[in-house]
Amino acid sequence: MSERMVVARNEGGMRFVITTGSGHDILVDDGERDSGARPTEALIASLAGCTGMDVASLLAKKRQQVSGYRVEATAGQRETYPRVFTTIDLVHVVEGAGIDVVAVRRSIELSATKYCPISAMISAGPTAIHHRYRIVDTAHEPPLVTEDEVLVTGPNQPLLA
Repeated sequence: MSERMVVARNEGGMRFVITTGSGHDILVDDGERDSGARPTEALIASLAGCTGMDVASLLAKKRQQVSGYRVEATAGQRETYPRVFTTIDLVHVVEGAGIDVVAVRRSIELSATKYCPISAMISAGPTAIHHRYRIVDTAHEPPLVTEDEVLVTGPNQPLLA
């Protein structure tokens, strides 16, 4: 089993500088000083980055000619404490000429169900994650846009062994 470590150092009020085991700093606060991301935003950012790296890698292995790629994440949060996320919508926006829909769908599915540990951990709790794509085919003028949902993971989905 591998181990990860971070140290969160209070810099006054609700401002924390978190130093990761790899030596990088992340700044978080509660919004009053507005000097860093909120911890809940950092969690969504971690999910978007994790699944994004998986999908970008898989699309490259599938020889897709991607000219632009981003992951848009929107989360719905409970109004009562603890204010957990109830839903997260992830939209993988892939741009390029002749992008294969099957390759995009399969890459997202593999990230959601096999490779992204952040997705697995969140899906094991009370949150439903909707994994979607939007392909912008730049081989057409105007570009042809195709979008669909790939799958929904969670809530309380068991972690895979």
